[in-house]
Amino acid sequence: MSVEQKAVVIYDTTLRDGTQGEDFSLSVEDKVRIALKLDEFGIHYIEGGWPDSNPKDKQFFQEIKNYELRNAKIAAFGSTHHPAQSPEKGLRALVEAGTPVITIFGKSWTVHVKEALRISLERNLEIIQNSVAYLRQHVDEVIYDAEHYFDGFKEDRDYALQTLKRAHEAGATTLVLCDTNGGTLPHELAEIIQETRKHFPSATFGIHAHNDSELAVANSLEAVRNGITHVQGTINGIGERCGNANLCSIIPNLCLKMNIPCIPAENLRKLRHVSRYILELANMPPNKYQPFVGRSAFAHKGGVHISAVRRNPRTYEHIDPELVGNKRRFLISDLSGKAAVKMKAEEFGIKLPEDDPVARSILLRIKELEAAGFQFEAAEASLELLIKRLEGESRKYFELLGFRVIDQKEEDGRPPVSEATIQIRVGGQVEHTAALGQGPVNALDNALRKALEKFYPQLKTMELIDYKVRVLPGREGTASKVRVLIESSDGKDTWGTVGVSHDILEASWQALVDSITYKMYKDEKEKSSS
Repeated sequence: MSVEQKAVVIYDTTLRDGTQGEDFSLSVEDKVRIALKLDEFGIHYIEGGWPDSNPKDKQFFQEIKNYELRNAKIAAFGSTHHPAQSPEKGLRALVEAGTPVITIFGKSWTVHVKEALRISLERNLEIIQNSVAYLRQHVDEVIYDAEHYFDGFKEDRDYALQTLKRAHEAGATTLVLCDTNGGTLPHELAEIIQETRKHFPSATFGIHAHNDSELAVANSLEAVRNGITHVQGTINGIGERCGNANLCSIIPNLCLKMNIPCIPAENLRKLRHVSRYILELANMPPNKYQPFVGRSAFAHKGGVHISAVRRNPRTYEHIDPELVGNKRRFLISDLSGKAAVKMKAEEFGIKLPEDDPVARSILLRIKELEAAGFQFEAAEASLELLIKRLEGESRKYFELLGFRVIDQKEEDGRPPVSEATIQIRVGGQVEHTAALGQGPVNALDNALRKALEKFYPQLKTMELIDYKVRVLPGREGTASKVRVLIESSDGKDTWGTVGVSHDILEASWQALVDSITYKMYKDEKEKSSS
C-alpha cells in the first residue's frame, strides 16, 4: 500500500458507547473522573453521552464545564433529527450541551431506512444534509458517524456513497465509517475504504468498529493502513454485545508497531493504569488475559520459556512490558525449571546462589504439591511463604491447639447458623475464643482473627475479598479433594493463598493461615526495609 501515514487522532466513546455494555455503569461523578483521566492520558476527543436520552448525560455536560481540559475536546452525541421534526427542534439538546464538538449518526443502509425509519431513501438524504448543516451553524466541528456503512455499501454501494456526499457537502468535518454490526472482515473493509476515499479526496475519514467477529482492533488498524486518521473505540473494549474496538490494544499497536503517533509517547506507560482505573470505577474485574495491559500479558510459565526470557526477553515477548506500564511475571508450576525458581525467588527479594541446592528442593516440593492439587499462579503469597520455609527463614506467628466448627440448621426456609470455636497459642499465652459467621469458613475466619487481633492489632486492616472452591478431578465423588483460593487485602496490597484437602474446612484453614501469616511477614519486611 502506498498510502502516506499521518498522525492519528483518538476518539474515546467509553462514556457513551461503553456504557451500553452489559454490567458497565457509571455515575456522573465517575464519568467526570474518567474524562479527566483520559484527558491527562492524551486522548483527543471524549464522547460524553447523549444529552437528549437521559438526565445523567445532560448533567455530565454541565459538570465537565467546571474543568479545564488540556488535551481533549468533549463531544455530545446524538442522531440526525427525527423525520417528523425540524432540525431546530430535534437537535436542540445537542446544541444546548455546549460542547465544541457534536457527533451525530445517520443511516447508510437501505434496510434501516426502509424498515427502521420507514421513510423514503431521498427523505433520509435530506435529513442527513439538514442535520449536519444546522449543527455547523453552532459548532466548528461536526463528526458524522455513518452507521452500518459497510453493510450498507455491500447492499447498495451508490446509496451508501450518497449519504456520505450529503454529510460532506453540508459541512461534516469528519466522516466516520461504522462497522456497527461488527461483521466485516479486514479484506472487505480495506476494499470498501479504498473505494470510498476515491470519491472524497479532500475528506477526513474515521473508523468505528465493533467486535462481534473478534476483529474490531484488526479492522481499526487496517483502516489506518488505508488512510483513516480518526479512530474511535473504548478503553478495555467495553461496549454493547461483544464490545467496541479496544483502545488499549489499538494505541500501543499504532505507537509501537506501526510508528504512527496518536498520543504523547511518554504517556504510553500510563496505559495499564488507565485501563485498571476505569474498571475500578465501574466495579468490574479486570481481564487478566487482555493483551498489553492484562496481568497475564507478560506472564511466563514453561521452564524453557522462562530460561529463554531470562537470557533475552525478546524470545517470548513482543514488546517490553514497561512500555505500556505492565511488568514481566514468572509463574511457578510443575512445568518450571530451576531457572524459574531462582527468578521467582528474586521477585520476592530472595537471592539464591547459582548452584544452590535449595532451588532444586523448592522445585521438587512445588511439583509434589501441584501433583497433589495445589496451584500457585493465583496464590503467590503461599508460594513466597513456601520458598521462605524451605530456605529455613520462615517464622511461625501462632500455633493451633484446635478448632471446632458447628453448622446448625433448625428448619427449612431459614439459613443455617455457623459457629467456630478456636484455641491458639502465641508465645506462651493461650487464647480460646468463638465467633459466628455466614457459613463455616467465614465463622472460622472470624474466630481466628478475633483470637489473633489481641496480639497482632494490624490484622484489623486486613479483609478477605474473594473465596473460591474448586472440586479437583478424580473418581472419589463426594470424597474428592477440593482446592481453596483466597484473596486478601489490607487496603495497600492484595495477595492470594491456597489450600488443598479432602476436607473443605481443612483446605480453607490452610489458605487462611497462609493469608494471615503473609500479612504479618509482609509488614515485617516493609518495616525492616524502611
